[in-house]
Amino acid sequence: MSFTVAGLARRATFTHLRHVSPVPAETAPVRVRRVYDQVERDFGLLAPPIALHAAAPELLAAAWCILRETLLVSGTTSRREREAVAAAVSAANACPYCVEVHQAAVRGLGRRDAAPPSPPAVLSPELIGVAVDFHYLNRMVNVFLRDSPLAAVPAPLRGGARSAAARLLGGLAGREAVAGQSLPLLPGTVGAVRRLPDDLRWAAGLPHVAAAMTGAAAVIEDAGQRSVPPAVRQLVRECLVDAAAPGDLAGVTDWLNSRLAGLSFGDRPTGRLAMLVAFASYRVPDSAVAAVRAEGHDDAGLLGLAAWAALTAARRHGDALATAYEAAC
Repeated sequence: MSFTVAGLARRATFTHLRHVSPVPAETAPVRVRRVYDQVERDFGLLAPPIALHAAAPELLAAAWCILRETLLVSGTTSRREREAVAAAVSAANACPYCVEVHQAAVRGLGRRDAAPPSPPAVLSPELIGVAVDFHYLNRMVNVFLRDSPLAAVPAPLRGGARSAAARLLGGLAGREAVAGQSLPLLPGTVGAVRRLPDDLRWAAGLPHVAAAMTGAAAVIEDAGQRSVPPAVRQLVRECLVDAAAPGDLAGVTDWLNSRLAGLSFGDRPTGRLAMLVAFASYRVPDSAVAAVRAEGHDDAGLLGLAAWAALTAARRHGDALATAYEAAC
């Protein structure tokens, strides 16, 4: 990618953000610039779902590590299969931004096919990793990015823009990433020996993914402890085990209010946003973010709260997929 195209893509990236301020490369801390540089090198452009984390450099590194080591590094599955899983998970999570991007990548990787393929019918640890990553990223994108990467393109021109995006993303997705090269960006990962949590057991045979996931999980858990009150963390975890949000909007509101009733008044704004991110991120209103801001959360605190809820939910989905994979083996 030329410097001109990279620069244009970077500037466009920052126009996609909501609720957090952009961190331009020119003024970014060294830790942020290092991640930006690797994202542009390996992904081909500064992906907005990663860049939205930049106000919290450790979260930026965590988000990039798990995306790179699951989606970009190949093994027993093709990039097209992994992109198809990313698109399918994004559709299930009602994340139109990610659906648009990853369906375009699938089309670009198989230009002779009339339609994107269905996700692979057989699970594998690599594909579980992609699914877990997109359960996380979809929730963050639904809160912090606009609905479509093509929102600024006039409606009559979107068909052509989608074709161009498929060619661009298909070309970028054809490159190979070397396993593990993102790990030095994540604090405390290189040389660390961490026990693989049971809900990440599916990564046991993938050392680069296991290191990325355990390192990212540690960073995001630390951020959650700073940004999410203990009672809220307990509520989210209990509900992920015992409950699922209703599908209709009125039902979600009633369900959510009933579960927030046990929190103190001061914990409810944080609790509402954390629960919405975990269960219905596509329905997070601006008012829920504003209420958390009013409690004193800056960009880093807001990102830490959302990241903790998003990864906690994603790990729960990964655990269910691992159980299904084990049953099929």
